[in-house]
Amino acid sequence: MSKTEDPTSRQQGGQPAQQQAHQPGRETKMDPEPVVIREDYRGSGKLDGKVALITGGDSGIGRAVAVHFAREGADVAIAHLDEDEDARETRRMVEAEGRRCHVFGGDLGDPEQCRRLVDETVRELGRLDVYVNNAAEQHESESPEELTPEQIERTFRTNIFAYMNVVAAALPHLPDDGAIIATGSVTGARGHGTLPDYAATKGAIHAFSFSLATQLAERGIRVNVVAPGPIWTPLIPASFPAEKVKSFGADTPMKRPGQPAEVAPAFVFLASKDASYVTGQVIHVNGGSFISA
Repeated sequence: MSKTEDPTSRQQGGQPAQQQAHQPGRETKMDPEPVVIREDYRGSGKLDGKVALITGGDSGIGRAVAVHFAREGADVAIAHLDEDEDARETRRMVEAEGRRCHVFGGDLGDPEQCRRLVDETVRELGRLDVYVNNAAEQHESESPEELTPEQIERTFRTNIFAYMNVVAAALPHLPDDGAIIATGSVTGARGHGTLPDYAATKGAIHAFSFSLATQLAERGIRVNVVAPGPIWTPLIPASFPAEKVKSFGADTPMKRPGQPAEVAPAFVFLASKDASYVTGQVIHVNGGSFISA
């Protein structure tokens, strides 16, 4: 599957069994590659002149959001951990859309790195209009006893503490019509049998976003969540054994995982004036997961 193929053309059949040892995974090692943007997606200037900051923007949903935003006219800053090759490819794709892309490498579990990320974005791109919290990690645990304090703290630092710290650094720069969009998860609403700490962080992301929406409404800053279901991203082969990856997404009514290209347009909507009266909401993009048996 190409990076611009129609994602609905791969309806069923699964993907080859595969596994990666590194969190949060490398898109360059995936088979097939995720679909980043549909070839027939036409930008209409919804984000002309805007600057967006996207954490976890090197691959998966973050890359798709970066490229969609660029096609809609935005310059983009992306943050990643140490996936340099993926980050370079995302920058190439953004620049191919005629937009600027600033790349930041660092561990956002460190509050100082969060502050540096925002400062660099504003310095390099001149402003900040949209913040997308997307960076995440997850680790399987078959039982509560397997959860170690170190794993719990690490997952929370990456998934929710970083969100809070980047928001604190970004708010002085966001205009009154700015937007904050967080990547939540179906697991944040339903839990997960083998990802309890990850699901807990996603539930926290939902709740924190609702609280922010209330606090920032008078400033005109909208805060919303996109909650994906099973999406084909590097985090999947980096989190699960090969045989589980092979059947990933098959238990949804659509019998397949979604593609990043099918999630990113929800972020475009929430970042644009089309969503001017939308705040404190969750858009679920999950292949019908809530109606699964």
